[in-house]
Amino acid sequence: MSSLSPGGFAGLDFGTTNSVAALAEGAGREPRLVALEGPHGPAEVFRSALCFWRDEDVRGGLAVEAGPAAIHEYLEYPSDSRFLQSFKSVAASSSFERASLFNRAYRFEDLGRLFLEKLASHAGGMLDGLDRIVVGRPVRYAGERPDPALARQRYDAMFDGFAREIHYVYEPLAAAFSHASRLTEPATLLVADFGGGTSDFSVVQVQEPGAAQRCVPLGHAGVGLAGDRFDQRIVDHLVLPMLGKGGRYRSFDKVLEIPPGYFADFSDWAKLTLMRNRRTLDELERLRRSALEPEAIGRMIAIIENELGFPLYDAVTRLKRALTVEDRATFRFSGAGAGVEIEAVVTRAEFESWIAGDVTRMAQAVDDALADAGVDGADIERVFLTGGTSLVPAVRRVFTSRFREEQIMSGGELTSIAHGLALIAQEDDPSAWRA
Repeated sequence: MSSLSPGGFAGLDFGTTNSVAALAEGAGREPRLVALEGPHGPAEVFRSALCFWRDEDVRGGLAVEAGPAAIHEYLEYPSDSRFLQSFKSVAASSSFERASLFNRAYRFEDLGRLFLEKLASHAGGMLDGLDRIVVGRPVRYAGERPDPALARQRYDAMFDGFAREIHYVYEPLAAAFSHASRLTEPATLLVADFGGGTSDFSVVQVQEPGAAQRCVPLGHAGVGLAGDRFDQRIVDHLVLPMLGKGGRYRSFDKVLEIPPGYFADFSDWAKLTLMRNRRTLDELERLRRSALEPEAIGRMIAIIENELGFPLYDAVTRLKRALTVEDRATFRFSGAGAGVEIEAVVTRAEFESWIAGDVTRMAQAVDDALADAGVDGADIERVFLTGGTSLVPAVRRVFTSRFREEQIMSGGELTSIAHGLALIAQEDDPSAWRA
């Protein structure tokens, strides 16, 4: 595989669940997705995950991997490693300061730089010596009270030195560029990007092919929830009741409800691994001793101590995927060593009732994007859906209830943003689309 010469341009979709890179090959040329080496061969989609483990042969005694290799290392030695995923979701969180992993503290930008270094190493030199990189960012970051200025500060520190010139562009606008490259006539386009942590929307006026500015942004909106929030709903209904949620504990002469914070952290993929620290485990042990159902809290402790977050994530993801095509599916999670065995049939109707409030917030963000653009549904000629969560039937109905089926397009659920970012990187002045 030949490396890109210094002065090259690229687009990077740094996603909550997956990341994808594309090379901008020059004006008028089709960008090329970067094949990233992994344990099972090269792939264009790179899991946004890190795995840490102790290794005396590594400088500092702590080794790290990212992407599919991180999953491979975790599966080889689950109890002796720390597997971290969805860490992008805390980028704009002021409450997140540092992650403690093997008694070392990592800021968000530290985790981000480690991830980028590993991603670049798996690219075989294709991302070395870049002159320009265009990076995707959500319209609204994940979390209830996200701080975009803090996220920008952390992104700047994370990407410092990765390329000589760095631009940030809204992810749905990049997807619009990608889709527009396949259009042969002007259109008012609504793009909906559903990722792991955020759902973002852009309204774009696509000009005729050959126009000086092919995509003219009209308006944007977003909401800080997406596929990971759907995962939380599944965990909340199927797993947490077995781990003490809704239970009570004795405090002196009072019987109180167990604080909900532990369960909120447990159902958040970015925080679950971080619960494996002495302070949290000591708190849970004290809670177990005073709980009216101590065995339930014991099961939570066992899942955390045995690093069973990834198997739980895998079980949740398999259920969610099955319910995109079937009316019912079976959830199966085996927590070996933790005394947790769950098998439950879930109907699509049940799942949709769990996520109904989240889908309503997504639909409101669509209205907000139209309002920001100064248009209404009748002005939209095409709709482009992208991101893995766009495949969820309840999410798709947000659009089929407003637009005709022939207006709605989809595709490149995991790669369209990187493709569009690389197209923007080819522009003479990418700052025209900078967020």
